[in-house]
Amino acid sequence: MKYTFDSKSLLKDGKRWFPVMGEIHFSRCPRQFWKESLMKMKAGGVDIVSTYVFWIHHEEIEGEYDWTGNRDLHAFIKAASECGVKILLRIGPWSHGEARNGGFPDWLLKKDFEVRTNDERYFDEVAKWYKAVYGEVSEFVGSTIIGVQIENEFGHCGGLYDETGEEHMKRLTKMAKDTGFVVDLYTATGWGGACTGGLLPVMGGYCDAPWDQSTEEIEPSGNYVFTKERNDHNIGSDHGFGYGITFDISKFPYLTAELGGGLQPTAHRRTVATAKDIASVSLVKLGSGCNLLGYYMYHGGTNPDGKLTTLQETKATGYPNDLPVKNYDFRAPIREFGDVSDTYRELKLLSYFVHDYGEDLCSLDAVIPEENPLSPSDTEHLRYSYRSDGNRGYLFVNNYVRHQTLSAHKGVSLSSPDKKTAIRVFDVENKDFFFVPFNMAYGKSIVKSACATPLCRLESADGEKYVFYAREGKESEGDYFDFASGESEGKSNMLVLSRKDALNAWKISDSRLLITSSDASVFTDENGKVVIRGRTAFDDVCSSASSEAEFFAYPAFESAPEGWSEAGVVNKNLNKNGKAFEFVRYIRKISSKTVSLSAKEIASKDEKKRYSLDFSSALALIGGETSDCFVTLDYDGNRASLYDAKAGNKLLLDHFYLGKSYPWQIGLKRFLHSDLSSLELVIEPLLKSEKIYLEERPTFEGESLAVLNAVRVQSEWSFTL
Repeated sequence: MKYTFDSKSLLKDGKRWFPVMGEIHFSRCPRQFWKESLMKMKAGGVDIVSTYVFWIHHEEIEGEYDWTGNRDLHAFIKAASECGVKILLRIGPWSHGEARNGGFPDWLLKKDFEVRTNDERYFDEVAKWYKAVYGEVSEFVGSTIIGVQIENEFGHCGGLYDETGEEHMKRLTKMAKDTGFVVDLYTATGWGGACTGGLLPVMGGYCDAPWDQSTEEIEPSGNYVFTKERNDHNIGSDHGFGYGITFDISKFPYLTAELGGGLQPTAHRRTVATAKDIASVSLVKLGSGCNLLGYYMYHGGTNPDGKLTTLQETKATGYPNDLPVKNYDFRAPIREFGDVSDTYRELKLLSYFVHDYGEDLCSLDAVIPEENPLSPSDTEHLRYSYRSDGNRGYLFVNNYVRHQTLSAHKGVSLSSPDKKTAIRVFDVENKDFFFVPFNMAYGKSIVKSACATPLCRLESADGEKYVFYAREGKESEGDYFDFASGESEGKSNMLVLSRKDALNAWKISDSRLLITSSDASVFTDENGKVVIRGRTAFDDVCSSASSEAEFFAYPAFESAPEGWSEAGVVNKNLNKNGKAFEFVRYIRKISSKTVSLSAKEIASKDEKKRYSLDFSSALALIGGETSDCFVTLDYDGNRASLYDAKAGNKLLLDHFYLGKSYPWQIGLKRFLHSDLSSLELVIEPLLKSEKIYLEERPTFEGESLAVLNAVRVQSEWSFTL
């Protein structure tokens, strides 16, 4: 494969290519689950996996490299190769990523030269680092590794500026190439005045800024506005606001590497990004001309142990924020312990679409009407744009801004950009965000206008099937399509799902779609077997009743998968003027299991609350059809830490309090061969007077709060089809 780009998009072997990219940090994830995590990312629509190689994680002590265990870069790239995903390797030298010193080892900062400058002594150290990294991945460069990112936010978050900064980036690029990093794509982060050195610039966009130093609600994000402006002025604002971009946008495609897949809370700012907070930003970027959706993070993680220090960003190291010592969950699409979130499902709607329609979408320009509001604070006017050649394309509408109420718009009447085609009249409510096609071909059918959104295509012996979904609350529209031609074929080949079913839809091959319950997910494992997973709820202290796992399949399997039985047929097509699409329901029993967890308060002389916990009975549930067990610690306080009392009170995990709706959830399968019988939970008090941005504040009876309210358990069932 040959990867190139022009001013519109990336190209793969000369064809326009719209990939999805997702960030995972291998050194923050358990090695034994790398392949599973990669396959889950792939199931969510990720084509390119991006990952930082944090210098401090591998050379914390000068001259002593550590590529073992979770730090084994070679093994991770090999796993990616075997899973069939491509890699964008972010080799630094400075990475940030909420790592200590931005990823620089302490010893480097003690040298008698300034880092991130054009000092030859600094370049000498970077050359050693690049050589060490290349030695781990050389066999995959140019095959699995299709791209390399040089530095990060250089000239925005530190470093040099203007021409000296550009020369620095060019020097680092030459050093990487001379080391052996010869790949098709070289990227640089391009926001906030960062220097790109002529490399392919990648942009970002977050729905909020947990690094912002304010402890109050901040202004609405500009990422909810359709605009040709690619810069996000809030990224890295803790290091100082940037002044725009330094490259000519007419020469480069609009690509992103850091759309916020979530937000990592800081000690002073505990933002919680919901699935729709994030998905609506992604939709706006699509409607603004973006041709690569790249998410940071896509998979959360846990900071590794340091030999000399903890490895997280702290104010003690001169950085603006305090982060948890261990937790880097990020509330990402795939969470710290590998569980799939609602955000994953929301983003999958867009990933499926660009996979099946992206080549054509890349060729359609963003057309943003002059009346489209440009101010993020404008809550009155309709926000909309097109991806279109003038006559055909997609209309994008966003009436969603995090924490804001936007005016409803009744009876909206729009037309194609060339004014020749009227688009269906529609109503837009607060929190709506969607896109619909106009004058687009689906097989031999031309859809003149529609009030449903395309999801994916399915191959079939009697012609391709086109899967759409209805807007939330608009499931009873009846007839979703106005055809310009091919009406009879269109009515027989168009499947319209409810939005809920679309969120829980999983394309497991080019020709089959599964629909699960809202707590289940589907991926294909490294051996090509389809895996379906879901949760069985337990009450606070003891047992679960026997229950059923279920999914719906179209078309039906020739015979029910082993262990499953057919349980009826359901027509899932909402399009009343279309044909019935019969999904077969499959069920199987889930074994009943019991567990008992206890939490005993330990006497303490300080203001912290301490509890002894025994997770061993929950851990013992894992095995057979139970792939994991999740313990939820429902607590109120500032932060909580979990220690292993038998290992000298070693810190295992920690968590910043986010509010009652977002308790701490811990997956146990990574501890399968550990003794979790003697744990100590420490809850630090939240002070009523403390200046912390919390979206959901608890009720205080006194001046502080520190209490464990409940311990709950859920098991995760898992079956192959």
